[in-house]
Amino acid sequence: MRPFAATLFVALVTAQAQDWPQWRGPNRDGVVTGLAEPKAWPATLKTKWKVTIGEGHSSPVVSAGKVYTHSRQEGNEVVLGLDLASGKILWQQKYPAAYHAIPPAQRHGDGPKSTPLIYQGKLYTLGISGTLSCFDLATGKPLWRKTFTDEFKVTWPLFGTAMSPLGDDGTVIAHVGGPDHGALTAFEAATGEVKWRWTGDGPAYASPLLVNLGGTRQIVTQSQQNIVGLSAATGQLLWQIPFTTEYVQNIVTPVLYRDLLILSGINKGTFAVRVSQQGGKWTAQEVWRNDAVPMYMNSPVLDGDTIYGFGHRNKGQFFCLDARTGKTLWTTEGRGGDNAAIVHSGGLLFLLTDDAYLIVARKNPKAYEEIRRYRVAESPTWAHPVVLGRQILIKDLNTLALWSLD
Repeated sequence: MRPFAATLFVALVTAQAQDWPQWRGPNRDGVVTGLAEPKAWPATLKTKWKVTIGEGHSSPVVSAGKVYTHSRQEGNEVVLGLDLASGKILWQQKYPAAYHAIPPAQRHGDGPKSTPLIYQGKLYTLGISGTLSCFDLATGKPLWRKTFTDEFKVTWPLFGTAMSPLGDDGTVIAHVGGPDHGALTAFEAATGEVKWRWTGDGPAYASPLLVNLGGTRQIVTQSQQNIVGLSAATGQLLWQIPFTTEYVQNIVTPVLYRDLLILSGINKGTFAVRVSQQGGKWTAQEVWRNDAVPMYMNSPVLDGDTIYGFGHRNKGQFFCLDARTGKTLWTTEGRGGDNAAIVHSGGLLFLLTDDAYLIVARKNPKAYEEIRRYRVAESPTWAHPVVLGRQILIKDLNTLALWSLD
């Protein structure tokens, strides 16, 4: 085998074996590693397999050649372990989930939205009605479960639970509870026992991020009415920014750029804050703001000094910002839909729109540069794509499919 070919083969094998253990990938930032770009993009993608797994927009997760999903079949939430190569179901667990979407959320269905977490050899799921479960990764055996019905009058936000759990230092962190009464909580990963909890606000739909700011490890997230930073060790509230959006829809996952947090919300623009500590007092100071490109449900990605995202203005448009200043570098014309899930690798962006188009675009801070556009489903695609080398997992309303570039 020629050296170049051998190098390419190793890169592809590494990429295909890559784990995707949580919301937005290994580091919760939408970064794909090990992808070797083809010399020529195919006109269409090939379906390796497609499996009906149930309703929902929870993203799949991957570990050691296995895929794990969370969905709904009739009145039950179903957790599956599948073989990545074949789509064969290896194990299945289910439990009843008493949830029906309110009228404004009915088009999103009654299935789970939260992405599972693979952590320390176990799988953690957070159901649409707020049920937190732990399963053995290899066998699917249930290890512990919490429903929180004894603690909160309502155990999910208005539009159903959507935040995705985070693993840190032997704990699983989830914001549980419902409107005006919730707890951002660190559960012992092995037992489900509570290590710490913050009860200052109800849950929103954003997923937390673990960052180091001012020399302190922090959990940063959007809660129901705030943006908050908590000590990862103790759950102590370090700082907060009052933040409310229309219909109480705080959704966007924060992004860390150097020492700045990039934040956004529906009709709230995109803005950066610098969190610092002086004399034992924490502050969060706004550094820049761009009101032209607010984000609704999209969580953006960062590439060097450049931010790529999807704003809700003009009926949906992709945009590119200078992360240092917030300056708009370009926007697309609009009419792109309600949302797009974005991941990126090397010089490429993978943009999955909610109307089931997977767009491959070139990273270019000067202009939007689309390479290919593929139709990947016949029903809505709100879950994030999982890019594994030349293969891509796509979850639509009811099915999971593995697509291939080859």
